[in-house]
Amino acid sequence: MDIDTSYRLHRSLGYQLTLTARMQERRLDEQLKTIGLTRITWCILLAVLNEGLPNPSDIARFVGIDRTATSRALRLMEADGMIRRTTGKGDGRTTLVVVTDKGYDLHRQATPMARDNAEHWQGKLTDAETQEFCRLMGKLREGEDAALKRL
Repeated sequence: MDIDTSYRLHRSLGYQLTLTARMQERRLDEQLKTIGLTRITWCILLAVLNEGLPNPSDIARFVGIDRTATSRALRLMEADGMIRRTTGKGDGRTTLVVVTDKGYDLHRQATPMARDNAEHWQGKLTDAETQEFCRLMGKLREGEDAALKRL
């Protein structure tokens, strides 16, 4: 039987991206888990508090997940007391996300964890390499459907 052995897993861009992403994710996940957050709940807190995005659709776009995944995460966060959802003033159809005291406290605790994780990985590259890496990752995402079911 003739077998095509030309594909080499360890030389594959997809494999290298996945392996590195999983290592980065695991390191952050382990830290966030100690305070009861996931990457998605952390990103939602960032969307609302750091970016000023109270609308679920804007949050979904910022985080890069679809609206259904965002709604599911918001429901869990609300049940856990991290956020509350209200209706917009003047338009009862608009939902706004408001961070509770618990959410603020979790944001305060998670920020140094995320900063430490970013510094760990960025510290392996020069500033120029970091900029080029980010540019290349953006180039790879161009034209792709960015909304994911999960992060």
